[in-house]
Amino acid sequence: MLGIFHKSLAHAPEELSAPGGASPDCRKKGVEILRFFSHNNPQAISVQFDEDSAVAYTSKRQALLRPRTFAVVDDIFCVFVGVLDNLPSLRQQYGLSKNVDEVKQVIEIYRALRDRAPYPVDQVMGDLSGQFAFVLFDNHTRTILAAADCQGKVPFFWGITSDGSLCFSDDAQLLKAGCGKSFAPFPAGCFFSSKGGLSSFEHPLNEVKAVPRVDSQGHMCGSTFKVDRAAPKHSASFPRVGSDATWPSAF
Repeated sequence: MLGIFHKSLAHAPEELSAPGGASPDCRKKGVEILRFFSHNNPQAISVQFDEDSAVAYTSKRQALLRPRTFAVVDDIFCVFVGVLDNLPSLRQQYGLSKNVDEVKQVIEIYRALRDRAPYPVDQVMGDLSGQFAFVLFDNHTRTILAAADCQGKVPFFWGITSDGSLCFSDDAQLLKAGCGKSFAPFPAGCFFSSKGGLSSFEHPLNEVKAVPRVDSQGHMCGSTFKVDRAAPKHSASFPRVGSDATWPSAF
């Protein structure tokens, strides 16, 4: 899976970029990474939202217990990897039919947060149980949401391209080739949104801090991120749209 978003849509954490840039800086532009992915996955499905933003997905070379799925509902695009152990109870909670799979469930959860429910995002995300990672893009509100399970059971990475775009993928080699040293594993038990940045849904009362990362050659790379148990944080709610759009925007 691959998600590429222009810097006008998402401000990536500065620490994700290797200090001073990698030397040599082998990063590529976001559109070049998309072309590389499509070339190496000719059966892939890709949707390009503008010149510099896209999501792409392929069912080839996927793990048996971590399938990839893709769905579009009302201009909301989502790529999901893995499984939700509590999918039946989530379907019941959201009033969905038995044929709704994980990716459509995540879209429905996002729609509920956006349109109806002034609940803390971390509380709703914490209801997801299983091994998973996903990238969602709401083309209507231009909102990005990405998350990974609390155990980090699904390989999931993010990085910054040479033109400042933010990338997500379950393929470490793809991001290493495209983002150089400006990439890192996505933190387990966390979610990133283009409105509110990076937060932990596993430990919602604590800040997430950057930890410098060094490769085997001693070169500084993009930081990893871990929960800081000593730094408290206020929980936030999802911004409402429509007639309730004046709610504080915190996601």
